[in-house]
Amino acid sequence: MMKDNFDHIVYSKNVIEFVTIANEFCLLLETSAKVSKIEFIETVQKLLPLLYLKACLLPKNESELEEEIEKFVSEADWEFIHTSVQTKMGGHDQFLEVFEEDMEYSETPVIASVSESFADMYQDLKDFLTSYRIGTLDVMNEALWDLTNSFYQHWGQNLVNSLRAIHSLVAKNENLDEEIEDSEGSRLEDIDLSDSIFSQRKKEWGENDQ
Repeated sequence: MMKDNFDHIVYSKNVIEFVTIANEFCLLLETSAKVSKIEFIETVQKLLPLLYLKACLLPKNESELEEEIEKFVSEADWEFIHTSVQTKMGGHDQFLEVFEEDMEYSETPVIASVSESFADMYQDLKDFLTSYRIGTLDVMNEALWDLTNSFYQHWGQNLVNSLRAIHSLVAKNENLDEEIEDSEGSRLEDIDLSDSIFSQRKKEWGENDQ
């Protein structure tokens, strides 16, 4: 078992800075209903490049555990984030995808969505953040190793793809402050969060995110 000391790689400057930006991104997704569409998009436009940069600067470490560490984000959590962002983005959620393996063989355009990309990113980032906050040093080290691998395998690609879509919206000066119908927002109320990470971790990290 590793010694719990602040000289370990998990407490390095680059990891701490990544934790800060990742937490801001996750908090924005969790509370997207509380901000306007234009504020959401402009904030995302600023956070995504920072998140990518900080992920690139994460130190390399080695896996020390034989078993996989606990995952915290449930299907209900993923669906909540997906529906929240989908509702916020409205008609600007979908975009054409060019960095898909199936694109080479597709006779029709491949459609992706900001909401699905963000929900997938959220799953990796929130699992890491939760392990980092409540885990022992060896769990934190393993979570960092998992996060770095998943960055190059999938969530990093989700980030740059969705940033392309967000940039296009801002550059075209779309009417991003359009009203979203109440019927769309009502879908959030249909999601059961009783067994979600929001309920389970409220006492451990929820109050600190306010």
